Amino acid sequence: MRLPPLPDDEWDDRTREALSGLLPRRLRNERGAGPAMSRLARHPDLAQAFLSFSVYILFRSTLPPRVREVATLRVAARRECAYEWAHHTKLAREAGLTEAEIEAAGRGKADDPLDNLVLAAVEELEERSTLSDSTWDALGEHLDERQRMDLVFTVGAYAVMAMAFNTFGVQPGAEESSEENGEEGP
Repeated sequence: MRLPPLPDDEWDDRTREALSGLLPRRLRNERGAGPAMSRLARHPDLAQAFLSFSVYILFRSTLPPRVREVATLRVAARRECAYEWAHHTKLAREAGLTEAEIEAAGRGKADDPLDNLVLAAVEELEERSTLSDSTWDALGEHLDERQRMDLVFTVGAYAVMAMAFNTFGVQPGAEESSEENGEEGP
């Protein structure tokens, strides 16, 4: 394990404060924080800054949850991020995606026209760090300007997270594995 979770005995007030924007007080510890946040806890200043942005992307973005999850799943698949994939398959189901649609997002081709357009946008952003005028305009038939801006930042945010999780050795924990089986996590 390249970067282990921060042990409980090293969690201090600053560390707990850094994760307060995402985690309730009872989860601000090694076990409660889960495999990703317990590693970010090793760098409270970075965690607090990045989580502020991440909370916006996940909870306050103008993107419909379905669009956000289609884009996130594609980034996770392209970047081979097992943690991100496991975590976001649950969120995708909550956003209304079927198992077939989740698998399609992973492959990068969908039957739904908007899903397929979002997947194409992810491909362009990942390959060229920009969207073509035709893709931007096609997205504009479904998403307003702010939603398209949020889509670009969503792809970028989850690409950064995948990079960090893969580098730090974050793997799906028991909560992701059990959620995939329809069970409650710890």
